[in-house]
Amino acid sequence: MSHESYELKAEARERVGKGSARELRRNGLIPAVIYGDKQAPISIALSTNEVTKRIHAGGFMTTIATIEVDGKTYKVLPKDYQLDPVRDFTMHVDFLRVSGNTQVTVEIPVHFINEEKSQGLKAGGVLNIVRHEIEVQCPADAIPEFFNVDLSGKKIGDSIHISDLTLPKGVATVIADRDFTIATIIAPAGGVDETVEEEGEAEA
Repeated sequence: MSHESYELKAEARERVGKGSARELRRNGLIPAVIYGDKQAPISIALSTNEVTKRIHAGGFMTTIATIEVDGKTYKVLPKDYQLDPVRDFTMHVDFLRVSGNTQVTVEIPVHFINEEKSQGLKAGGVLNIVRHEIEVQCPADAIPEFFNVDLSGKKIGDSIHISDLTLPKGVATVIADRDFTIATIIAPAGGVDETVEEEGEAEA
């Protein structure tokens, strides 16, 4: 499962537009919108500090939040946010309403484990990561936090494909027409340590 759900308090925005947004930011607030689920969009304002903390904590785009607006609560999933290109602060956030039946498309980070058990890496090979994230479709209440890719026994020239991963029930990759590559182990420019490779093969 993804990160633990959290709550945010918001206030409804009566006025929208650039002037209103600038005024909100001067007052330490971020303009945002809640949309989807066949309901009218709701314009809201959130605490800049609270949202920024959530973004930097990781998993922001894959964690369901509960937003309280004027006594009503909404289950949402962040779908997009904008950062100021110069000062790097959050300028706007889009939230999608979700329920238990909502299917969402999200990018799940890939973690590589057991690098010390890879013969190719011990011999000086280099892990060439093709995809740092994998785009999947899944229920909103069952978003994986990350995918683990096990490098145990991988040698120079080996590739890891999506078929090497066991996806949780209900989770499907957006790319479904091919067995795409996640990473490869390639030889370094100076060649490999053949002794380590041979030792690894002997152990195997």
